Amino acid sequence: GIQEIHTDQEMIGKISAAGQLMQCSASLDVLFLLDGSYSIGKGSFERSKQFAGRLCDALDIHPDRVRVGMIQFSSTPHLEFPLDLYLTKQEVKERIRKIVFRGGSTETGRALKYILRKGFPGGRNSSVPEVMIIISDGKSQDSTAMPAMQVKERRVVVFAVGIKFPRWEELHTLASEPTEQHVLFAGDANDAANGLYSTLTGSVCSTNAPGCKVESHPCERRTLETVKELAGNYVCWKGSKQPNAVRASLCPFYRWKRVLIKHPSRCFRTVCSDPCDSQPCQNGGTCVPDGLDKYHCLCPLGYGGDSHCAPKLSLVCSVDLLFLMDSSAGVALEGFLRYKAFLKRFLQAVMGQDSPMNVGVAQYNDTVMIPIEVGQYKDAFSLMKRIDALNFSGGGTLTGRALQYVAQHGFRSAPVFADVQDELPRVVVLLTDSKSQDPVAEAAKYARDQDLFLIAVGSSFMRAELTEVTGNPKQTIAYLDPQDLFNRIPELQRRICSVDNPEGCQAQSLDLAFAVDASAGIGLENFLQLRGFVRSSCSHFSINRDVTQIALVVYGSKAHTVFALDTHTSNSAVLQNIDRAPFLGDSASAGRALLHVYGDVMTVQKGARPGVNKLVVMLTNGGSMEDAAAPAQQLRDNGILVFVVVIGDAQRDTLLRVAGSPNYLIHISSYEDLQYYQDLIIERICEEAKSPVNLCKPNPCMNQGVCILGSGSYRCECHGREGPHCESRVLRGDSPRSPVLPLHSHVQRSSGGLQHLSRTSRHTRRH
Repeated sequence: GIQEIHTDQEMIGKISAAGQLMQCSASLDVLFLLDGSYSIGKGSFERSKQFAGRLCDALDIHPDRVRVGMIQFSSTPHLEFPLDLYLTKQEVKERIRKIVFRGGSTETGRALKYILRKGFPGGRNSSVPEVMIIISDGKSQDSTAMPAMQVKERRVVVFAVGIKFPRWEELHTLASEPTEQHVLFAGDANDAANGLYSTLTGSVCSTNAPGCKVESHPCERRTLETVKELAGNYVCWKGSKQPNAVRASLCPFYRWKRVLIKHPSRCFRTVCSDPCDSQPCQNGGTCVPDGLDKYHCLCPLGYGGDSHCAPKLSLVCSVDLLFLMDSSAGVALEGFLRYKAFLKRFLQAVMGQDSPMNVGVAQYNDTVMIPIEVGQYKDAFSLMKRIDALNFSGGGTLTGRALQYVAQHGFRSAPVFADVQDELPRVVVLLTDSKSQDPVAEAAKYARDQDLFLIAVGSSFMRAELTEVTGNPKQTIAYLDPQDLFNRIPELQRRICSVDNPEGCQAQSLDLAFAVDASAGIGLENFLQLRGFVRSSCSHFSINRDVTQIALVVYGSKAHTVFALDTHTSNSAVLQNIDRAPFLGDSASAGRALLHVYGDVMTVQKGARPGVNKLVVMLTNGGSMEDAAAPAQQLRDNGILVFVVVIGDAQRDTLLRVAGSPNYLIHISSYEDLQYYQDLIIERICEEAKSPVNLCKPNPCMNQGVCILGSGSYRCECHGREGPHCESRVLRGDSPRSPVLPLHSHVQRSSGGLQHLSRTSRHTRRH
C-alpha cells in the first residue's frame, strides 16, 4: 500500500465508517486544483474526479455554507467552474463527472501563481475561510516552494492529496502546517474524507458529533522511486596507446531498480464510539453498525425474538423432558461436546422464565447415570452451569439398556403438590451418533408402552436405528453435518410439542404449487415415486376455493402446467388428475420451472388469491439448479416461499441459494426414504400458511396496475383499465376507478374468471 495507518482492523473500519458519515457544515469556499498532466494519465485523472466527488459528500454544499469551484492544471491552469456557479451538491458532482482530461506538462507552480493573481474565482473575497485541495502526484516540472508559501501567507488552508504513486516531499511543501494533518492519499476516499473533516473540525467546521473525537495514529506513506545501484564489476576491454592492441580491465555495471521509499508520519482521524461497542446482541448474535448510533443484530437460528437476539422459540407445551445423551466411546469426546453444545443452545432458545417444562439430563455408555433429575432446575442459568459440568465417560454403547433404564427410573420427580400427581406428558430425546451394541427394538417398545414419547436425534447414517427407537420416522431427526445439527433446533421444538398437539392444516388458506422434476436425470421409475408423493401429500389439505388451492407443474427443459390453482375445487378432482402428469425425459432447467411458476401459475389470472400465503414445493434430484437461484429470489421478493426437497447427492451451497434458508431445504438420501419425510414437509407447509401475508405480494393487479396497501385492504391503481384488478379495458364514457378490496373479500368466479365481478361493477356504476 502507498499509505498505511498502523492500527488494528477494527479501528480502520471505524475510521472508514466515520469518513462516510461526517459532513463539514460552515461558511467556506473550497477550490479544487486537479492535476490533468500526462504524468497522471487519463485513468488516474478519472480516479481523481471520483475522489473529488467523494470529498464533496463530506461538504455541506449550499449557497450560504460550503461553495465549491475547480481548476484543472497541466501546462496552463484552466478554470472548470467558479465557486458561485453550482450551489447544490448534485450540480457540483454532475459537473465534475463531465470534466475532460487535458494533458500536458505538470506546472503546479504556475497554477498557484494563477490563484495568487486571480484569487478564488467566484469566491466571497476572503470574507469566509478559504480551503484549497490540490490533487496531484507531486511531480511538478516547475518550482512550487515560493508560490505555495505565498498562497499560505494569504491564510488559505492548503490540503495536498496524493494520487497514483505520489512524491510526498513535494506534497509536504504544498500543504499547510502541520503537514501531517494536511497531506492525504486519494487511494482510500473514506480515509481521506475523514482526514479532511478531522483537520477542519474545531477551526472551520462545526464541532464533532457526540461520542466522536480526533485521534492521532502512526502511519507510513511510501513513494515509488527509480534508483541507480551498483550491480558489480565486470571485465571490459579498453583501448591501448600501442597500435592494434587492447587491454582487459574491470568496469562497474549499474542497473536501475524501482523501490518504495518509506516516509513515517502521523495521521489524524475522527473516530466515533461504535454502537456495537457495548455488545448489545445476545446469545451469540453478530452486531452490524448502521451509521453512528444505530445497529442491527444477525441472530443465530432459534434467536431473534427481539432486536437483541432474545430466544425466538419457546416451549409453550407443558412436558417432562429428559435428554438421554450418548457418552460412549462410539461418539468420542468430540461428539459428546457437540451434543452438550447443542443441548445448551436448544435450552437457551426455548427455556424462558416461566417455562412450563421440567428438564432432566441422563447420559449413558454401558451404564446409565441421571446427573440432572427431571425438574431439578427451574432457571436456565443453573441448568446451563450443571450441563457444563457433565464429563465424557467412554465405554460401550448400550442404547437398548439405557432406554429401558430411563423408562423405569427417569421420571421420579416429586409431584407438584402432595395430593396431586404430575400428569404432564413424558418425552425422552435420545442424542446419539453411535450404533447400539445391544438390541433397541424391544427396549424402545417397552419405553413407548410406558407412555414415553420418544424422539431420536442423530447423524443421517443412523436413520434406520433411530426410527426403530421412535417407532415413527416423523419423530426421527437426522442431520447431515455438525452445523446442520444446530439448524434442527426449531424442528426438535416442534417434535416435543407435538406430543399433545395434533398437527395438520385442514383449515389454513393456502395457494400451493408442486414443481416436479420430470427430466431424464430423474428417470421414469423415480418420477412415478415423486408423483405418488404429491398425490399422498395432497390428501392432507382441504382443497376448495376458500381453503387450499393446489397447482401441479412438471418440468424438463421447459415447464408444463398439469393443472392450475383454480382448475380443481375438490380433493377427489386433484387426486384423479395428478396421474396425468407426464414424464418428459429431457434435460432439466429448474430456473425455467420457477420462472414459469412465477409468471404463469402464481397469478391472479390463473387463480392466485390476494391475501393468501403462497408456496412452491420443488421436488428434484438437485441437478441443473444453477439457474434457479435468481428466479427463486424473485419469487421470495414477491411473497412466494420456495421449499426445495432434494433426493440424493447434490451441491448443498447451490441448493441453499435456491431455498434461501436451511429451514426451507430438505435433503433426503434416497427415493425410498421420501415417505418418511412427508409429515415433516406437510408440517412446514402448514406453519408457513399461518404466517402474516402482504396483500400486494405478489402483485394482484393485472395489466401493469399498481397495488396500494390500505388498512387491512388493498386497491389497484389502474392505467387505461378498470375493475378490482385492472382486468377490463375502459369503455368510452366510463371513468376508471380502483375499488378497495378488504382483506377477507373473495372475488366471485365463474367460467369467465374475473369477468363476472367486472361486469357487475360496471353495471353498478351505470345504474
